[in-house]
Amino acid sequence: MSATTESAAGPVRLGLRENWLQFTLLVIVNVCVGGLVGLERTTVPLIGARTFGLTNDLAVFSFIIAFGLTKALTNLAAGALTARFRRKQLLVTGWLIGIPVPFALAWAPSWGWIVAANVLLGLNQGLTWSMTVNMKIDLVGPARRGLATGLNEAAGYTAVGTTALVTGYLATAYGLRPVPELIGVVFVAAGLGLALIVRDTAAHVALELSRHTKPLASGESTALAATFARTSWHHRSLRGASQAGLVNNLNDGLTWGVFPLLFTDHGLGLAAVGLVKGLYPILWGLGQIPTGHLSDRVGRKPLIVAGMLTQAVGFVLALVLLDTPLLAGVLSAVALGLGTAMVYPSLIASVSDHAHPAWRTGALGTYRFWRDIGYAVGALVAGVLADTLGLNATVVAAAALTAGSGLLAARWISEHDGGR
Repeated sequence: MSATTESAAGPVRLGLRENWLQFTLLVIVNVCVGGLVGLERTTVPLIGARTFGLTNDLAVFSFIIAFGLTKALTNLAAGALTARFRRKQLLVTGWLIGIPVPFALAWAPSWGWIVAANVLLGLNQGLTWSMTVNMKIDLVGPARRGLATGLNEAAGYTAVGTTALVTGYLATAYGLRPVPELIGVVFVAAGLGLALIVRDTAAHVALELSRHTKPLASGESTALAATFARTSWHHRSLRGASQAGLVNNLNDGLTWGVFPLLFTDHGLGLAAVGLVKGLYPILWGLGQIPTGHLSDRVGRKPLIVAGMLTQAVGFVLALVLLDTPLLAGVLSAVALGLGTAMVYPSLIASVSDHAHPAWRTGALGTYRFWRDIGYAVGALVAGVLADTLGLNATVVAAAALTAGSGLLAARWISEHDGGR
């Protein structure tokens, strides 16, 4: 079912079928977004240890902390920026900021340059990924949010995993730098070109707002500060989604830094590490298409809770089977990938369900702030624990945190907007 209105450019409709061309262009844009960050998944922790001789794990993981903090703050700002700028303008700006990233990763003369490149990458990812997901939600309307977010995240994270896999093989053949990083030039050029072509979705937002069945509550502020407080704590379901998102990406940040070091310490080569690091986000990505659609049918909460517990099992498998490191890496990647596929689109759709269209971009920005600050928290926790207790203890801590987060999600998240 779709809704229709008229704009200066002609009829505006909500729905996936009605907007399939623009939706498809945005899917391809997000492939490029994911591909750019996928450059780092296999090689950069090893560049820190092998190329620049870093011996402190926290120092190695500093690039993830820089990326996570910058991306989280940009996600938060993106919600406020949409009140002043069109989504397309922010999308194009994100790509312009990302232009130097592959060149800096390929030829950085010191580790500080890698960290600086990750600040730019965080800005790029915060703007481009935020806008692609918001624009897809705008296009399809409320009936297909789960499917829309599933397709968006599937495109991005499948690209993350595929690029991680490819860079592992390229690093085996040509070395850690510069060949693996230079494929990012293709992602930047394609992403920027498509961002210039895609249409803005302001008219679709206006249409949904005009047809929304529930008026904005009296005295309910749409300001960023009020939305941040509402999403972070006051609204029970949004609070549950925010903490689950944070722990989910804490896992990603932790495995991003820890798994390449853990599995190479146990004898895996670069190609095998690339397989492990690629399989996780590929399954995470592809799995979000059916799980996003399923969340529209069975609800968000079952998938969120089950997904967090499945991720916890993935960490347990990584340690229990470590005497056979390739098996441990593959099985843990499968569990982590499938668990994250259940969680990721369901959380975004849940936030969209509970947020009024008038403050939805702010709520999504706040949720994505907490979710992506998990990268920094995960890298920080991983660095401190790895330096003091070892890599194995770090994986145990991740399993416990993830299981606890799943139980909190079960307690706090509701299927309907009754948690205020």
